[in-house]
Amino acid sequence: MLTVHIRVNDAGTGRPTPVRLRVSAPDGTNYAPLGRFADFPHGVNEDVGGGLRLGREAWFAIDGACEIPLPAGVPLRVQATKGPEYRALDTAVSLGAGQMALRFAVERWYDRRVDGWVSGDGRCLFLPPHAALLEAAAEDVDVVNLLAAVQPYPSIDGTAYRTVPNLAAFSGQAPALESDGRLVVVNTLNDHPALGTVGLLHSHRPVFPLTFGGEDPDDWGVCDWCDQCHRKNGLTVWVEAFQRHSGLVGGEALVAAILGKIDAIEVTGSSRSAVLPWLYRLWSAGVPVPLVGASGKNSNRAPLGVQRTYAKPAAPGYTGWVEAVRGGRSFVTAGPILSLSVEGGRARAEARSLSLFDRLELVADGTVIGAVTPQPDGRCVAAELDAAVGGVGWVAARCTPTTGPGFAHTSPIRLDPTRTDATAARSLRLLLDSTAEWAEAAGRYENPKRKQTLLDRCAEAHAVLTTHG
Repeated sequence: MLTVHIRVNDAGTGRPTPVRLRVSAPDGTNYAPLGRFADFPHGVNEDVGGGLRLGREAWFAIDGACEIPLPAGVPLRVQATKGPEYRALDTAVSLGAGQMALRFAVERWYDRRVDGWVSGDGRCLFLPPHAALLEAAAEDVDVVNLLAAVQPYPSIDGTAYRTVPNLAAFSGQAPALESDGRLVVVNTLNDHPALGTVGLLHSHRPVFPLTFGGEDPDDWGVCDWCDQCHRKNGLTVWVEAFQRHSGLVGGEALVAAILGKIDAIEVTGSSRSAVLPWLYRLWSAGVPVPLVGASGKNSNRAPLGVQRTYAKPAAPGYTGWVEAVRGGRSFVTAGPILSLSVEGGRARAEARSLSLFDRLELVADGTVIGAVTPQPDGRCVAAELDAAVGGVGWVAARCTPTTGPGFAHTSPIRLDPTRTDATAARSLRLLLDSTAEWAEAAGRYENPKRKQTLLDRCAEAHAVLTTHG
């Protein structure tokens, strides 16, 4: 075995650039950089960060260079990726006798900075901040929202202790770590097993309790979390929106969204098929909450930024990115670069991508009003679409995937606040009724006033939808 120095340069600058790297043999053997191991844990909250296990493939985030013990005279496959704006490297090499160095380059095909975009991952868990910063550089993510969350930790004494990894690194509105324009900011993920989960970003102090319900009484509220976060100048994100939790779909998080307490709704690769139909109903009922893309990474099986948010801030730094998300100047993507504009009663959408996607679509009031198939344009696949949008309440653009990472979706552009869909509002009111029924039948309240508070909030949200629909 030879200890080989590997360096990966940015083809544009000629300088080393962080990447996600894999070196393997024809039989599938993975070779790890010095200081790493080809076999590593990949369960939830198990030494998360630096390595990625995709099936049998082992990948490693490197800062642009590393040393790897490799065999001579064996065909080796070298792969490197750096997010959706770089062409992936995939090449074969065979080391000669005594060869001690390998040099490669990755090429950027699109530069988001030219168009004013800043990329961010809306939620990841359990990575140490330094590992999150390394992976951010390797995956080309500008802003990483690392959220401290309550997590049971099984001890050798047989007790599963409740712990909160990364709470001591809480940084709120400032980066916990920053390098070369990339930020890792530590905030909190607040969870109730039935009423909903929210990411509380950009809060100058943690909002407690981090959990309620379950083993504890239900004497708190998702709306309370949102109100406290807003008082601390934070951004509230509905995580796992419209997923079924303890029998509820929506819960108090839906109440908070209707009452204007939720600033954005998260979309992940695993959640989009469930969230989009309900999301369109919410938008059509007059609640046009913007989108945030997130990897939800909580183990070494999920790449950071696999689903990400592109936001167009008016000011630099973390606050600028947060305010752009709050204002809906954003799109979520697993690959395609998407844009949407409305002028003179017509909507225009454009999409470009290295990864294949099935169609570029314009969606208005929940209905597809135009679609086009992408075509190669020499550098990538691209599509453009133009359609009239007179007499609609909202419009958005999306890319639908053929296979793999071809999904993207803009936040909605609200065109006519007076135009709402009564059918959509009625379906949401049924979810509110389910939450009120849960409070009456299943809520475990030590203070009866807390149950009444939730019932009153459900009634208030019901009234808002009745007015809209």
